[in-house]
This record gives sequence, structure tokens and C-alpha cells, in this order.
Amino acid sequence: MSERSVSRQKQEKRWYTLMAPEQFDREELGETPADEPDKVLGRTIETTLGDLRNDASENNTKLTFKVDEVASDSAYTEFVKHELTRDYLRSLVRRGSSKIQAYITVLTEDDYRVQIQPVALTTKSADESQEKAIRRTMIDIVEESARERTYEELVDSVVEGRLSSAIYNDAKTIYPLRRVEIQKLTLEARPEEVAAEEETSVDVDEEEVAVDETAD
Repeated sequence: MSERSVSRQKQEKRWYTLMAPEQFDREELGETPADEPDKVLGRTIETTLGDLRNDASENNTKLTFKVDEVASDSAYTEFVKHELTRDYLRSLVRRGSSKIQAYITVLTEDDYRVQIQPVALTTKSADESQEKAIRRTMIDIVEESARERTYEELVDSVVEGRLSSAIYNDAKTIYPLRRVEIQKLTLEARPEEVAAEEETSVDVDEEEVAVDETAD
């Protein structure tokens, strides 16, 4: 390929401004180049809550967004992941205390499938039954929160710290806690994807029933 052809390709590329969802006030996340708008779809960008809010104290929270719409020179994104940095998580751990985690997959009120990973840190070492009770509390609260909230509302409750506070307030009655955090939230499937999976599952079940009936 000639230098002129390469130069022409570079000139044909446009820059698209990446925009956060409305729940993050349509903040600008950065820019990305592409020679066709469709090539921007599906791209992801990672930033921190601190960058979005201009608050360095919140740089320990990483946020990931994915482009789902392109219009003119703007690329609009959806929120797909919230995650605490490893350094921050390591700083929370204390010798002689317990770290209790759970991995919970839930369906929100508007049928988004999400995995949430809360972590509770005790003041001293808890025994097995106490750890089990705290983990059960985390699971119950997360599941209830998802059932009662839309995806956007659930994300807000995680980002604003309300979900971790709810877990802390209930679980601290089981054993003294030093801190509760949501270490990760990940979008696993959108409503249309969940519906398609359920439809496929129903089709398989019906086939199995048909086979059983003919077997008699």
C-alpha cells in the first residue's frame, strides 16, 4: 500500500465523542476514531468515578461503558461494569479479620441480568457459622434490591453506596463489621437477551417432553 493510500485512509477517519448515559449526566468520556459509524458500536471505555465527578477520592472505583448508539459525531454508551481497584481492595484487608465474599446473579425489575459481588470485612476473625450468616444476608439483600429496582436504579444504589450500607446495617448485627463494599457489578445480559435465552430453554423443554411421551 502506498504512503498516499495510507494517508488518505487516516484522513477519512472521524473522531467520535464518547458520552456517558443520562444517569451519569452525559459526561464526555473521551474520543475514538473510526472510518465508519458502525465500527464504533460495541467499543468500550474505562474511566473512574473520580474522573466523572472530578473527585480524586473516588478514583478507586472503575467504571466501564459500552457504545450502543452512534449519532453524528457522538457515540452514546451504556453502563456495563463497576469495579473497585485491586490496590483499594488489598488496603481494606487486615490481619486477624475475616473477608466474606459472595457472587450473586440477579434479574432486575426490568429484566437485566446482573452479577454483583459484595465483600464484608469484619473487625476480628469470625467463625464459620457467622461467615455463613453474613453471606446469606448479603445474598438476600442483593436479590431483594434487584427485584425492586430497574437496572439503572440498581446501578445507582451501588455507585452511591446505598446497597453496601444496607448490607452493613443488617450484617453488623451478626458480627461486628469494619466495612462492606460492592467490589464488582457486571451486566451479563439485556432484557432481549434474557428473553431469547428463556425462549430457547422452553423450546428444549418441550422437545424433551415430546420425547418422553413417545417413549411410552
